[in-house]
Amino acid sequence: MLKLEQVDSYYGGVRVLTGVSLEIAEGEIVALLGRNGAGKTTTLKSIMGLVKPRGGSIVLDGDDLTQISPHNVPKLGVAYVPQGRGLFPRLSVEENLRMGMLVRNSSRDTYDWALSLFPVLTERLRQRAGTLSGGEQQMLATARALCLGPKILLLDEPSEGLMPRVINQLMEAVSGLKARGMSVLLVEQKIEAALKVADRIVFLEHGVIRHEAVPEELEADPEPLHRYLGVRG
Repeated sequence: MLKLEQVDSYYGGVRVLTGVSLEIAEGEIVALLGRNGAGKTTTLKSIMGLVKPRGGSIVLDGDDLTQISPHNVPKLGVAYVPQGRGLFPRLSVEENLRMGMLVRNSSRDTYDWALSLFPVLTERLRQRAGTLSGGEQQMLATARALCLGPKILLLDEPSEGLMPRVINQLMEAVSGLKARGMSVLLVEQKIEAALKVADRIVFLEHGVIRHEAVPEELEADPEPLHRYLGVRG
């Protein structure tokens, strides 16, 4: 599905990722965890081509994304919900969703499915995106990304600043993507949320992958959570 191999990424002369290798299978949810500045967002941006790796490869179903212009990466089936959500605030909810559909000429069925994951949005279709609550904006950003009909969804801190009830709704929607064979790479600070939905946890430290585990292993031995995140399991 998606394979990163020995990826090196820089900001100017500063190396942020060093030899990052990671595979995500079809229908797998992988949570990428680490302290602030570990390189999590840079990993997502490297996949999207927003940060061009200086070494290594990022291959999605045979296509090396490092050789493709950033604006063409979504057309190959990679959807990205960044921190800050990236909505068009003056456009309506419906218009934002239709912008997502345009990327890959998605069908009405895809639109209806994405909208069905967040029923509250059906009551807001004519409302400007910038007037929604924070939770509704995050739902809209996620639904818009899903309107691409992507192979893989990249989520960067989707629960940031949201109430527990809204976080649960979002994570339930993310968990349900597996049934459609969709893969997810999730960057998340809410450890409980990540452990609940992820099939596998990957720990990033100073731009290097240090450890991988399944949630059950971390429940039995939470020491990696303390070592790489500074929290007690």
